[in-house]
Amino acid sequence: MNERNLAGLAATVLQPGFVGTAPPDWVRRWLADGLGAVVLFARNVVDPEQVAALTATLRAERPDVLVAIDEEAGDVTRIESGLGSSRPGNLALGAVDDPALTEEVARDLGDELAALGVTLNYAPDADVNINPANPVIGVRSFGADPHLVARHTAAWVRGLQSAGVAACAKHFPGHGDTRVDSHHDLPRIEASRGRLDSGELVPFRAAVAAGVQAVMTGHLLVPALDPDLPATLSRRILGDLLRDELGFSGVVVTDAVEMRAVADRYGFAGAAVRALVAGADAICVGGERADEAAARYLRDAVVAAVLSGELPEERLAEAAKRVGQLAEWSTAARLGRPADAPRPVDGSPVGLTAARRAVRVSGDPAGRLPLPGAAHVVEFAPPHNIAIGAETPWGLGAPLAELLPGTTTVRLTEADLAAEPADLAATTGDPAGGAAGRPLVLVVRDLHRHGWMRAAVDRALASRPDAVVVELGVPELVTGRLHLATHGATRAATRAAAELLAGTR
Repeated sequence: MNERNLAGLAATVLQPGFVGTAPPDWVRRWLADGLGAVVLFARNVVDPEQVAALTATLRAERPDVLVAIDEEAGDVTRIESGLGSSRPGNLALGAVDDPALTEEVARDLGDELAALGVTLNYAPDADVNINPANPVIGVRSFGADPHLVARHTAAWVRGLQSAGVAACAKHFPGHGDTRVDSHHDLPRIEASRGRLDSGELVPFRAAVAAGVQAVMTGHLLVPALDPDLPATLSRRILGDLLRDELGFSGVVVTDAVEMRAVADRYGFAGAAVRALVAGADAICVGGERADEAAARYLRDAVVAAVLSGELPEERLAEAAKRVGQLAEWSTAARLGRPADAPRPVDGSPVGLTAARRAVRVSGDPAGRLPLPGAAHVVEFAPPHNIAIGAETPWGLGAPLAELLPGTTTVRLTEADLAAEPADLAATTGDPAGGAAGRPLVLVVRDLHRHGWMRAAVDRALASRPDAVVVELGVPELVTGRLHLATHGATRAATRAAAELLAGTR
């Protein structure tokens, strides 16, 4: 095969991102030359009409192009990054544990994505959050019970794909038992093969049985499966386990190859080539490297690897064929659907209903709920999580102020508290500002993972034992006389908590 044809195959297996709210010229040129997919991020999204126009422009260049997005419909949202998701995330759905509801929420999301022209969603997160200290999964998981995660993973896949959008279960073979974020370093999963079979692999088996169209690899070193190579680069894990043992025949997509877990060890292009050799079919890139130079660098490296014999031509052709088969599935799924207009940005009614069902109250609510009037809210802000995105707003103060006018809010970081020790005035409201005597609401995210946050909350509760604690993360640590757990920091979750506090439902 000549180099031009090889370049076309190499472009087919790339799934790059780009900058801008309309496709740049280089993306349009590449689509004409064989590019198989693009990935949308929050930076590409303004409103539904703009996204629909963007995807229509892409399809004018290549009708069967796969348009992917990383939309978990929870704390990780791209289509609602400006407001926060109007749907609850996985942990909230797992807390309700109603697979029919999970399927309904996923179908509702799928309908919205389909109307926008999105055809591949990098979701659901099928990880079992075995380690509560996990810094990157947490509320993105349905929970810590493998069988609960499995039934909701399968329901999510069915719901999303019934709307004509391909699901992608991630992060194979399971990112739940780690204290390391693979954006920064390579996690090592120290589990026996027996534990993997009864734990991490259970939801992926369920996803395959449910007909999931794609699986995303995790940049994870799992010695029980391969002592030398991370999953994304491991033939044992992608071939022997995922293909042969689990029977998966769809598209294997890598997690972003610029992530440091693999790029620091094998190089940006080296990781992409090794992933294809190992059995991956599509290379995700563009969260951080989103220009033509990066895409060209990967394409040329893939071609060079074929010419040198490092990557067999048959393996590249097989990968491109699978991408083409997914595009065919996607095209057929779209043809079977009505041409819905993009939805307005007013949120998901079923999402709010699900979020309300997910709120859990601990302690004694008698005489404490609803709050008697305007409150003072203190939000403790943990470090930024790359997967969630700094652009996504969160917090309880704003929705509570809508329901209880006069409510005030202060947000504190670890640096804030280090610069000015958290005395009574700093954490429970400045008496001079009129906050003294008001109901106090302490808002936390993953309180159990942040010692500085726990110390500040303990000091506040010592001074104001009547304070209400609202946990927007994983409710591993329940404290205070009255505690609300939303199982996520989405717009829907905080609205549901605000309604309980204000007594409007």
